[in-house]
Amino acid sequence: MATSCHYLLSSPFTSGLPSEPPAPPPKHDRLPFPRPPSSSHAPPAPSRAAVIGGGPAGASAAEALALGGIETYLIERAPSGSKPCGGAIPLCMLSEFDLPSSLVDRRVTRMRVLSPSNRAADFGRSLRPHEHIPMLRREVLDAFLRRRAADAGARLLPGLFTSLRLPLSDSDPYLVHYTASPSTPGSLAGTSALAVDVVIGADGANRSGSGSPGMPRYEDLAEMYVGADVSPDFYAWVFPKCDHVAVGTGTSAAKPDIKRLQAAIRARAGPKIAGGEVIRVEAHPIPEHPRPRRVVGRAALVGDAAGYVTRCSGEGIYFAAKSGRMCGEAIVRAWKERGVVTEADLKTEYLRKWDEEYGGMFRFLGLLQQVFYGATPGARRWWNCAQMSTCRG
Repeated sequence: MATSCHYLLSSPFTSGLPSEPPAPPPKHDRLPFPRPPSSSHAPPAPSRAAVIGGGPAGASAAEALALGGIETYLIERAPSGSKPCGGAIPLCMLSEFDLPSSLVDRRVTRMRVLSPSNRAADFGRSLRPHEHIPMLRREVLDAFLRRRAADAGARLLPGLFTSLRLPLSDSDPYLVHYTASPSTPGSLAGTSALAVDVVIGADGANRSGSGSPGMPRYEDLAEMYVGADVSPDFYAWVFPKCDHVAVGTGTSAAKPDIKRLQAAIRARAGPKIAGGEVIRVEAHPIPEHPRPRRVVGRAALVGDAAGYVTRCSGEGIYFAAKSGRMCGEAIVRAWKERGVVTEADLKTEYLRKWDEEYGGMFRFLGLLQQVFYGATPGARRWWNCAQMSTCRG
């Protein structure tokens, strides 16, 4: 039974971008950093980038950087693991990111909303005959995107990011410290450091979940449950996977309330999941809104680390991959045009374009969440809207 929690997880990178550089280190502590020749009036052109986190955001950023000719390092702490996730993506992502159909576990054509009193309304009829909602597993998608980034030239470094030393000037590198996995080629287990020109933080903000064996009724059906009993500010769900279903809830409620909400969605789903075996219980916080500071210096945040999870729907996979690619391409553009990447470049080419394209949508969905989720009257409004859509279909 998957439980999602809308609170932020602090980590060396996702806790925010540092604002002040550290005191100068001793001379012998500086790592050698080869740089191309530079003119007297321009900092050296960046040639190295570190991407922290190998999910859809980080892998898409690494691929864009590597394709653009930048020496790229992708640091991922658990290449064989996966993040608890509902797994739904918009249909357009398959073609936009050239994802093979073999990645899709289920094709949902029926979406059902259940009211606080468990009355059902189907609104999947709004889908056209050729349309569906692809459902996939994050471990499969993430591994595919990382392989594609590696094929483009990015180097995958299995290891845990630990800290970031800021540059002392515009021409100095960032020093990315990480604990390398023993399996990393050419590295010993222990702390390693990497000198780079640009850093992209894509290490997420973490949700909670569990699975139950697959059931025929959920072959092409996904369910959303609304009401304060399952979530005071979001919704609960039953989503189909290849060989099981994910049962979960999302909320910003305090941790002590999560078990109660988990029990409520299990009770609401009741007979439909009866007999299923719980195979995994997980938790993973996700952000509630975009961070106010997503670019500082030559470091940028993308995906969950930047807060790009839509309220109301909880969709984050597409926007993670989209923001990662957009940021990577912005860095490549600036590097090729001017031979240097600055904070102004990242704010103009990545941040401003992102906010112009998606900022309004994020704000609008935040308002919808306030109106329709949580308290029983709002949840009933949401169910009524779904029912009206069904009747008109």
